[in-house]
Formats: sequence, structure tokens, C-alpha cells
Amino acid sequence: MALHLTGIRIDATSPQALARFWAQVLRGEAQPPQAGGDVVVTLPDEAYVLRFVPTSVPKTGRNRMHFDLTSATPEAQAATVARALALGGSPYDVGQTGDEGHVVLADPEQNEFCVIEAENRFLAGRGSIGGINCDGTRVTGEFWRAALGWELSWDEEEEIAITPPAGGSTVTWSGPPLMDKPATGRNRLRLEVTTDDDVAAETARLVRRGATVVDAVTDSFGTILLADPDSNELHLG
Repeated sequence: MALHLTGIRIDATSPQALARFWAQVLRGEAQPPQAGGDVVVTLPDEAYVLRFVPTSVPKTGRNRMHFDLTSATPEAQAATVARALALGGSPYDVGQTGDEGHVVLADPEQNEFCVIEAENRFLAGRGSIGGINCDGTRVTGEFWRAALGWELSWDEEEEIAITPPAGGSTVTWSGPPLMDKPATGRNRLRLEVTTDDDVAAETARLVRRGATVVDAVTDSFGTILLADPDSNELHLG
């Protein structure tokens, strides 16, 4: 396919500090700040990067996307939790009872994420970010499946998941009801994709599949901003 998932963009009030947190939690590497102040973290077991982009807007409410971190053993899960807390993370309450096998935490800017138990078979064999968990419907999952050409790994009622053929993070959509959009009008975490084809031609294909153009003017990264069928922003370059 001509379209590739190449990054996750994360708005951050302190991009360098948040990049260091995630680089240490995931055993990745934070690169020197780029023009404009964004910081890229490369991951040892993923083809995509984490791109931390400066913003003056603090996080409010729950994100419509979060990471599910994998654990090979119970001891590894405990170590990941302890490392995240020591680096400035904190427990995060989403209504859990305490009997769940996974642990819900937040990074220093209160972006929530889960550390999944070792017995979880759904994410078995994935990288450190086993899953990119998205708020969205089955329609949006099918949109991304067609756009990326990935394999369907879960499909039950409104829940759907796709996985890259070469391995890597699963991307899931949990179905309705959908969360409210942030007051700022833009999701704090956004998918970044690149095309081997002409950007204008790829934009037209995505629009035919259900995307909408949010901003057709290329940004400082050379990408345009679109939204998927559930109004989640994506960057195409």
C-alpha cells in the first residue's frame, strides 16, 4: 500500500521533558529538538516514531487515544509501572475497580496509558506499545484498514482492531459511545501517515473513503490535516 503509519503526534507543553519520560519508559531514544521545538522519540521495536509537538494548551479531559504497554512477565509489568512512577507518572482513575489485571497511569502531562498484564493474549508478541487504543466506531476502523492495507485482527460488534502484516502495534477502536471532542477542538494525540504517492492524490482517495480535509495548507512539517470518519485528526505527508 502507498500509505504508512510513521508517527504519533503528541501535543506537549514541555516537549523535551515529555519525550524524555517516554523514551525512558519505552527504552527508546529522544532525538535533539528540531526546528519549531518538536522532539522525536525513536522506538527499538516500532517503525513509527513519537513526535512531541509544542503547545501552550494544557491537557483537559480524557484523550481519545492512549497506549497499551505490553508486559512479558508479571515482574516486567511491575517494573514498567515502577519506572513510570519514578519518572514522574502517576496513577490515573478511569473508574477501575482495582481487580483489573492492567494498571492505568498518566504521564507527567496527564496523558493516560495502560500497562497490560503479561497474561493478555490479544497483545502477545507485540512491541513495547502493544496497542494504540482509539475512541472510534467500526466504520473508522474499516477506514483505516483500507487506507493502510493492514490485517483485521479483531472484529466483534462495534469493536475492531487492525495489525500491520510485518508486526508491530495493533490499532484498536472500542466502539460507541464516543468521548466528547476536546474543548480545544483538536485531539492531543494524532496519527501521522505518509504516502509513496502524490499527497493530493492520496488526499482525494482518503476523502472518498470518508475522511474530511481540516486544513489543506501544509504545516511546518510539510503535512496537511485531515479527519477520519469519527472526526479524529490525522496528518498526511
